[in-house]
Amino acid sequence: MADLAKYQQELSKYNTKYFGEALKEPLNFWGLAGFAIAAAYTQSVIPLLVALIAEIIYLMIVPMLPNYRRMVDRRLRERLIAQHKSAREKLIKSFTAREREAVEYLRWQKEKIQDNYKKFTGASEVPTNLHSLEQRWEDFVDLLDVYRRRKQHLKSINRQSVHNQLSQAFRATESATDERTKKVQQTNVEILKRRLAAFDELESSVKHVEGQLQSIENFFGYLNDEIVTMSQPDKFTLLDFEQLSDSIAMTKQMLDATSDAMGALDAHNRAMGNYELLPEAKS
Repeated sequence: MADLAKYQQELSKYNTKYFGEALKEPLNFWGLAGFAIAAAYTQSVIPLLVALIAEIIYLMIVPMLPNYRRMVDRRLRERLIAQHKSAREKLIKSFTAREREAVEYLRWQKEKIQDNYKKFTGASEVPTNLHSLEQRWEDFVDLLDVYRRRKQHLKSINRQSVHNQLSQAFRATESATDERTKKVQQTNVEILKRRLAAFDELESSVKHVEGQLQSIENFFGYLNDEIVTMSQPDKFTLLDFEQLSDSIAMTKQMLDATSDAMGALDAHNRAMGNYELLPEAKS
């Protein structure tokens, strides 16, 4: 019974999308406007009644037409793609000049690879694996954003200062004269240990992401060299593309696994008033 209710809810939501799009169609809007003008001109409610009947028929038929639904789906998909590209360009603009230069060079190289493939092979279309370079370029932008934010987090912490605090907390624990004071200092020791562990974890992840960024850059350069010198269109296979894709996927899993450490540093920066280093400061 619960599954049936869930299905009906999803179906209602699905149909509402087409219903709402049909309402917003310019043809529908100007049609209603025409009836309204006719009613004002004739000083009669008959055009309005006709408009009401026509609108009911329109909303009963048009949103259910397969061709209309395909058009709506395509239009919404194009809208989402445009929003995605706009958000990515906005992100790139927030990068430093040097970071933007790296991103733009890789974008240029991506287009150059595809142009060179057509030029040197005489093909009118590029193969599927070369189309995937767009996703690899987007991966580069995403990883670069993660890399720069984590580096900023690490710069916000004085590691030596945390070590000094830990040493002081150890000594305070050993010299505590009552159980309550000792327990407080032991808690402080554990917190400081976790901060250092989070720092180490993030430091390792930064080096990992830096290596992945270099790997993507080198892959683009390697591909361009291969295409310029290859004699047959099918010389290279999907193997290298799959290896890079798997490597990026593993890097993203590693970043997910270190999200707790990021949360710990976010909490520290918030407590210290370093609001410019928090993720919401960049939104």
